[in-house]
Amino acid sequence: MFCRRGAGRRTPAQAHRHTSGGRSVLLTVRTAGERLAGYVPGAPHLPPSRLTAGAGLPDTAPGKPVPTIRRGGRRSREAVKVLAGGGVEAHDVAGGIAARVRDGLPVTGRNVSAGVIS
Repeated sequence: MFCRRGAGRRTPAQAHRHTSGGRSVLLTVRTAGERLAGYVPGAPHLPPSRLTAGAGLPDTAPGKPVPTIRRGGRRSREAVKVLAGGGVEAHDVAGGIAARVRDGLPVTGRNVSAGVIS
């Protein structure tokens, strides 16, 4: 189980440790254009429109906690609500992809080298 840092929130480091160890599946919930700007390597991608339309989770996710990530965190909390409503143990990554960049965790994309995430 994740360590608590506020209800339903995890630090980027906590989410990274748990996903790296296979205990959870980090889900990128960005639009296709946003994902090109910056994303977590290896994290499955589910655009917000598909998530709210009821699209299923990746095959690796069932039975595992699902931390969600976007640019700054606010909209990933909305994804958590959708997932939790479907019975998924979901968590928001505090600060989103921008916080991962600040913490020196892996992020790939066209704007990452400049230290900017759109």
